[in-house]
Amino acid sequence: MFLHACMAGTRMAIPLLALKQGFSAVAVGALLALFALAPMFLALPAGRYSDRRGLQKLLRISVVLAASGVFLSALWPIFPVMCWSALAAGGATGMAVIALQRHVGRMAKDAAALKVAFSWLSLGPAVSNFVGPVMAGLLIDYAGPVAADEIGFRWAFLLMAVFPLFTWAWVRGVPELTLSPELANEPPRRALDLLAEPLMRRLLGVNWLLSSCWDVHTFVVPVLGHERGYSASVVGGILGAFALAAAFIRVCLPFISRHVKEHQIITGAMLCTGLLFAVYPLMPTAGAMLVCSVVLGLVLGTVQPMIMSTLHQITPPHRQGEALGLRLMSINASSVLMPMLFGAAGAVAGVAPVFWVVGAAVGSGARAAWHLRPGHAPQHHDTLS
Repeated sequence: MFLHACMAGTRMAIPLLALKQGFSAVAVGALLALFALAPMFLALPAGRYSDRRGLQKLLRISVVLAASGVFLSALWPIFPVMCWSALAAGGATGMAVIALQRHVGRMAKDAAALKVAFSWLSLGPAVSNFVGPVMAGLLIDYAGPVAADEIGFRWAFLLMAVFPLFTWAWVRGVPELTLSPELANEPPRRALDLLAEPLMRRLLGVNWLLSSCWDVHTFVVPVLGHERGYSASVVGGILGAFALAAAFIRVCLPFISRHVKEHQIITGAMLCTGLLFAVYPLMPTAGAMLVCSVVLGLVLGTVQPMIMSTLHQITPPHRQGEALGLRLMSINASSVLMPMLFGAAGAVAGVAPVFWVVGAAVGSGARAAWHLRPGHAPQHHDTLS
C-alpha cells in the first residue's frame, strides 16, 4: 500500500506540475508513459529473480529506488528530474508487485483460497490509489502560500518519497517461503514459451484491455480537470473516489467470489466499463464525474484479483514469478505507448473520443473473457512443464 501510494501520488502530481509549467498534453502523456517504461524492461528479470530469491531482496531494492527517485523531484521539480522520478517510482512498484503477488499466490492452497488471497492483497493498491493522489492534492493546494504553488508540489513529492520507508518497516519481518524444488533442475527457457498455453494468451489480451481503461482514466481526469479549471484537490478527489470504490468492492470480493466464477466477473466488468466510458466524457460537472468515477471503480476493482487467481491456476508453481513478469511487461509495454497515443489523440480530437474508442475495444473483448475458464482446458501445456 505505501509503496504504491508513492507511485500513485507522484503520477497525479507530476502531470499537474508539467501542465502548470506550460508543457503540452503530449508531454504529459510522455511523462505518464515513463511510469510504465521501467516495469516493461524490469518485469521479466524481476519475476525470475523472485522465483529464485523470494520476497525480501527484491523489496529492499524497490524501496530504495522509489524513495530516492521521488525525493529528487522534491529537491529539483524540473522536467528532466520528474522524468527520472516517474521511471524510478514505476520500476520500483512493478518489481515489488511481482514479488508480493508471487509470495501471496504460493501461500494459497487451492483455487478458492487464491481468489480470497488476491482479493485481500488487491486492497493495498486500491487504498493507495486514494491515499496517494488525495494527500498529494491537498499538499499541492494548501502547503504553499497559494494553491498549486511550487512549494506545495515540493511537499507532495517529499511525502511520496517517505511512503516507501513504511513499506520496508511493515514487510521486513515476513518469513520467506520455501523455493520450488523444480528450479534446481530447470533448464533455461524463453519467457515466450509461456504463451504456448492458449489460456495464457487470452488472459494477457483481456488483461491488456482492462489495464488500458485504468491508463485512460488516470490520464484523462487530470487533463479534463485542467481544461475545466478544477483545482488539484478536486482532481485528486475524483481519482481518490475511484480508488475508494475499488477498495470497497475488493473488501466484498472474498464473499462475492464464493458464488461467481472468475470469468463471469471479468466479462461483466468489461461490458459495464464499455458503457461507462461511453457516458463519462459527457458528465458536465465535477460531481457528475465523481459519480461516474465511483461506479467505474466498483467495476474495475473486481478484475485484478480474478486475473491473478486465473494466472496462478494455469501456470506451473516454479514459473509463477516469470508469468507475473510477463503479464506486467505486456501491460506496461502498452502503458508506455498508450498515454502518448492518448495525448496525441486528445490534442487533435479532444478527450471524449479517447474514452469512446477504448470503451468500444474493451466491450468487444468481453467474448474472450467469457471463455477464460481454467477448468475447460489442460492445466499446463507440455512446453511449460
